[in-house]
Amino acid sequence: MKARTNSLRVVTYNIHKCRGLDRRVRPGRIVDVLGKIDADIIALQEVLSIENGKKQADQARFIAEELGFYSAFGHNCRMKGGRYGNLLLTRFPIHVSRNYNISFRKQVIREPRGCLRADVRLDATMLLHIFNLHLGTGYFERRHQAHCLLQDRILDHHDVRGPRIVLGDLNEWTRGSASRILNALFEAADVRQHLKRSRTYPGFLPIFHLDHIYFDPVLKLEKLTLCRDRLALIASDHLPLIADFRMELPPAAMN
Repeated sequence: MKARTNSLRVVTYNIHKCRGLDRRVRPGRIVDVLGKIDADIIALQEVLSIENGKKQADQARFIAEELGFYSAFGHNCRMKGGRYGNLLLTRFPIHVSRNYNISFRKQVIREPRGCLRADVRLDATMLLHIFNLHLGTGYFERRHQAHCLLQDRILDHHDVRGPRIVLGDLNEWTRGSASRILNALFEAADVRQHLKRSRTYPGFLPIFHLDHIYFDPVLKLEKLTLCRDRLALIASDHLPLIADFRMELPPAAMN
């Protein structure tokens, strides 16, 4: 059968609780940045949603409603009286979502971490599995979390049958355990091959590369860009990393 060609724009963005470099919390700026990017699937980290009656305080709901996207929220802990974690936004319906606890609890109790999985239905037959990550800052913490992705059958769960995209803030600026494991399983969106600079954090004067995108080979990376316009430079301490994919799949490739 003749294959179909589909294009898909994906972005990962640590929004730092919507607190910009001017120390002002402005969810509206994040919405404006994402609106200009015009992605189909958006993975956000460090999202704080406080249900206190103030519209913009519930960041997950506010951003989703302003963009008009379907959403799934991965609640990892309570913070300032609200829910804190990762958010997945998509133009396409979400078939199912699940948040996996990958927190590191040995010796030192660190910040709770999660892997948000959302199965996105691109059309009646096409299902795409998205994994939104925000790993810890410690070496042994990240090593534990990377092994959790495999040992707990998260990335290769028995009901994961379609292509996968794994993306987020890995907190790794060198080749660590998480990077090595994911590079062995997936294709990597290598910033060194696509961008003039290989560092993405902090946004205004980047010295580290923390934000990553991995994907199954059926997805063909056509372009990788870093949003560095004036608004994005101030809206968060990270910059949005944007990947444009092409998919060539037979009509019954996913079900």
